[in-house]
Amino acid sequence: MSADSYFIRDQHAVHFLTFTVVEWIDVFTRHNYKMVIADALEYCRVHKGLKLYAFCLMSNHIHLVCQTPAPFLLTDFIRDFKKHTSKEIVDKIIHEPESRRGWILEQLRYAGKYDQRITTYKFWKEGYHAVQLHTNEMIDQRINYIHENPVRALIVENAEDYLFSSARSFSGLSCVIKTDKI
Repeated sequence: MSADSYFIRDQHAVHFLTFTVVEWIDVFTRHNYKMVIADALEYCRVHKGLKLYAFCLMSNHIHLVCQTPAPFLLTDFIRDFKKHTSKEIVDKIIHEPESRRGWILEQLRYAGKYDQRITTYKFWKEGYHAVQLHTNEMIDQRINYIHENPVRALIVENAEDYLFSSARSFSGLSCVIKTDKI
């Protein structure tokens, strides 16, 4: 499928999104980097109109089912979220304890080397694999896919056991990142 197939046509519709770290680097194995994502999503929920229905933060990517009501734009959320989180996480990699610091920074530097928009480090891959979810059945299928991600990766036995997944909220458990009702 071409990249054009993942273009956001309706800024206010429910979408399935995926953001992936360049070179599939397993950055989100550290709590401090995960919390950057959690804090940024909460900020976007409160200040940028984000309606976050489901999510799962894996070691090198995040899946979301979300939307933004008017006057907010989904593309604005994506741009601001990726820009903010990339800066925050790179800053933490540089200034906080990180045994893989040199290797990660070299990978991020190389990923941004040929992109004129990048001054030093490129954290997120281009794009966001947007799929508009037209029906409740499509929404339910993507939410199930998201929640089963850590189970398929053999991280947990039950989806609701994974702390950085909305499967916890769906099971009535406390969750690190708040979600909205569809």
